[in-house]
Amino acid sequence: MDEHRTPGRGGPPPVREARSGPARLWQWAGPEPGGGLPWRSTLLLAVFVTVGSGFASQGQPDREPLDALGRVLLLAGAALLLLRNRHPVPVVFGVAAATLAYFAAGYAYGPVFLTVAVACYAAIVHGHRYAAWAALGGLWLGNLLIGHWLYRHLPPDGDPAAPWGRELPVAAFVVAILAASELVRVRREQWAQQRAERAAAEKRRADEERLRIARELHDVLAHSISVINVQAGVGLALLDSDPEQARTALTTIKAASKEALGEVRQVLATLRAPGEAPRTPAPGLDRLPELVEQAASTGLTVDAVTEGQPVALPPGADLAAFRIVQEALTNVVRHSASRTARVVIHYTPGRLELRIDDEGPAAAASPGGASAEAGGSGHGLAGMRERAAALGGTIEAGTRPDGGFRVRAVLPVRPKETP
Repeated sequence: MDEHRTPGRGGPPPVREARSGPARLWQWAGPEPGGGLPWRSTLLLAVFVTVGSGFASQGQPDREPLDALGRVLLLAGAALLLLRNRHPVPVVFGVAAATLAYFAAGYAYGPVFLTVAVACYAAIVHGHRYAAWAALGGLWLGNLLIGHWLYRHLPPDGDPAAPWGRELPVAAFVVAILAASELVRVRREQWAQQRAERAAAEKRRADEERLRIARELHDVLAHSISVINVQAGVGLALLDSDPEQARTALTTIKAASKEALGEVRQVLATLRAPGEAPRTPAPGLDRLPELVEQAASTGLTVDAVTEGQPVALPPGADLAAFRIVQEALTNVVRHSASRTARVVIHYTPGRLELRIDDEGPAAAASPGGASAEAGGSGHGLAGMRERAAALGGTIEAGTRPDGGFRVRAVLPVRPKETP
């Protein structure tokens, strides 16, 4: 994934999630690094709530002074927060109950609301939004009952009914907690989705790269080994009767194997060092004469014809066209008894058409011959189709009405832009 890619090793620097607003404000309330209990944040919150509630009690003389029971209730609510990431639902209800007991005992309003906010946040971001809403709603309703109906039976003695205007700030605080927690939950889901999309894109790019390398290796090896196989047969047959012709066959084998090794090294170098440019340019239709010469060395006569006004092609289209012609000629050498083939390269505005024909029939040593490739069972035709599809083109391969075999490719292309 992008987040784990090492800078300077063929990939961009790691992507860091930008946190702002409520996400940054509540970031400290998350789990401790390593997945343990959130001791540090809970301890900090317990100290702040206990000390702050002491100061709040001094500023509200009409409420009960903060005594041992009040501190126990404050610490109980804070202690429950240790489990907020493992058991968020029981924690949010437990904190709400401890806070309600604190209010019922007549203690001063103050930082005690922070423990409720953190518990609610933890429940919502862990996917228990309805539990958080229910706990907050129960706390608010309990506060209404205590302040407006049960105050006569609860401390402090002689305490009048709470003014209704005081409920507006409490309601605003409840709404603010819910809104902030929901916002953080949505942002976390967005970050998770973005991470998943980046991981999927990275896997897709890796799969495409592996497929590209497999196509390249198949095209290089299939063509070169076919040439080598034919020439080796010629050399063995003429070794005694015509040593000079056998020497020519061995020279062709050496040249073909050297070229194949060079192209394989180029592909493997790209695989080992993904960020580096290839040392040699990718082959294109400008190397068509080499294909014709290699085919001639196997005894296949190739008539190459160019129609229309040739244009400089983009590297991807040029490479695809070269590999399609190469694979089609390789199939003629391997699967056809014909010793002649015709290659037509037809340029039209915005389109390149390739036609490779042989007279057939299928070679006796290759049952089904080229028609087997037409059925899609061979890797060569599959590779041609993938190359054409990657450019938005098409491949047609099959037996001609006169008994021969034809491969026809249509590639939509734009002329290569000149600097």
